[in-house]
Amino acid sequence: MITVLQPIFKTENARIRLETLESLEAECRNCNPITPLECINRCQVYKLKNELRQLWETIDNPNYIKELFNVLKNETRLHILQAIVNRRYSLRQLRQELKKAGHRHSQDNISNEYLRPLMALGLVTVGQDGYYATTFSRCMVERLGCFQEFACKLPARSECCEESLLQSLLSGPVTFKEIKALIPSKEVSRTLKRLRSVSLIKTPKDRSYIFFFRSKRDPKKDNLTVTEKRIYDAVAYEGISAGKLARETGLCTRITYRYVRRLKGKKLIFARRAPKVYSLTCNGKRLALAIHELKQIVEAAWNSSQQVMQESNVAT
Repeated sequence: MITVLQPIFKTENARIRLETLESLEAECRNCNPITPLECINRCQVYKLKNELRQLWETIDNPNYIKELFNVLKNETRLHILQAIVNRRYSLRQLRQELKKAGHRHSQDNISNEYLRPLMALGLVTVGQDGYYATTFSRCMVERLGCFQEFACKLPARSECCEESLLQSLLSGPVTFKEIKALIPSKEVSRTLKRLRSVSLIKTPKDRSYIFFFRSKRDPKKDNLTVTEKRIYDAVAYEGISAGKLARETGLCTRITYRYVRRLKGKKLIFARRAPKVYSLTCNGKRLALAIHELKQIVEAAWNSSQQVMQESNVAT
């Protein structure tokens, strides 16, 4: 009985769902191949377990995620992955496939610059019939989504600060101070500049970050001039910037500030500095979700490979 096992690395509702790995051992125990070679050559359970053992050595690396994203931020490598998901390719066939897409590379260049990094991360392997995608990379390709669209806009050979920040912004806008706690301080300005330049993050259109609020003091206790009352009435309870206050009242900014100071002196309004925040654009959110799903796939693969290794150690 030779069993074909479905891929075990999946995500569902933003949570990792692993197919039960205990079934692997059960399948092997109930399997009665005619010869051992039949088991090795045809059994998908055996091949998957063997792949998981090899993957564990590769993925059990604290820098794996960073190396993965840096390798995937390459149009040619992504094209190769998409191609070998469906069939096996020799170097010559890959060269022809890339040539159709406008990528002209020698076979040595394809092997050294594009296939070798993919193989080092457990995404591609090679057999007698050519290069082919692992189960791990097939599941990953299914989840690449818009990552392919924006991958080339992110810097290659980086510390992946951009990817880390994008994923953090999925939970909501963050301030500059919070960003400095997420990524190295020396990378903050450069990272923000890169993401803004490709329209993946944004800041509020209103660039005035000092807002004015009404105090609890009763304005009837003071004799307000017509202009002071006009300014006071325009101050919303949720706060308003000086620029917007000037537009609301039709006054110039200089005069607006003059009367704001008077109202502050009468303790009818007060100022509060609102921190500048950064949030995702629509494209930024799409890319952040794709990055999040790819990291989930890696985590699921690591959990699966670790469990197979534990079972192997128990068996020995």
